[in-house]
Amino acid sequence: MTKKNVLGVLVDATDYAGATEQVVAAAQERRPLALTALAVHGVMTGVLDRAHNARLNSFDVVTPDGQPVRWALNLLHRVGLADRVYGPTLTLHVLSRFADEGLPVYLYGSTEETLTRLIPALERMFPALKIAGVEASKFRGVQPGEENEIADRIKASGARLVLVGLGCPRQEIFTYAMRPLLDMPLMAVGAAFDYHAGLLRQPPPWMQRAGLEWFWRLGLEPKRLWRRYVILNPAYLGRLFAQKAGLWKARPPAPATERLTEFAV
Repeated sequence: MTKKNVLGVLVDATDYAGATEQVVAAAQERRPLALTALAVHGVMTGVLDRAHNARLNSFDVVTPDGQPVRWALNLLHRVGLADRVYGPTLTLHVLSRFADEGLPVYLYGSTEETLTRLIPALERMFPALKIAGVEASKFRGVQPGEENEIADRIKASGARLVLVGLGCPRQEIFTYAMRPLLDMPLMAVGAAFDYHAGLLRQPPPWMQRAGLEWFWRLGLEPKRLWRRYVILNPAYLGRLFAQKAGLWKARPPAPATERLTEFAV
């Protein structure tokens, strides 16, 4: 009942505690769960691609990663959320619980360099954390049958959680494709790997509260991100106000169920 329609994408009106508890419960009960944290860019990937929108709507948990997504939930549905549920911060909440519970985790995605820096950083933050396995992205499409090999490696490691850091929307597509093959939660965590490895600087807290993280990241990576923010941010706002005014119905597509055979690994 926490899922709400934001531009046709179903986003959960939840908080850090609620999202963390869902991940921990799925791990303890050995059942699949797909979670992603969506900012404006993530929501707009669904708006502009209805097939991907259907995949997002099949996720068990979609948290409001960015302040503008939280504001949309409050504006459209009056849910009264006091804070967003930011992917990198949610990752720390979840890892803290997994360390306390003795539940091993698997890190999938990013580069060897990032993972080499990320592992000791996480071990310093959570000395009791068990890292069952680590696998960098291949930066290519999946080969026939390879998804089963990846799933077998993850299950053989003893992991009870997979953190997926492939970037949006590749990580959401990977999570969707792998969920039927694994009896554990998968979390698409975006830039959390880079942030916690110390490769990206976090914006000041006041910029995060004001919803200006996009401006901070644009300043750090203008060539890569300018199209995302200059084009998608105004499109998001226009559609949001059209939905609020009743000028656009923003009907959510039914959750996807088809098996994917082509996706990035």
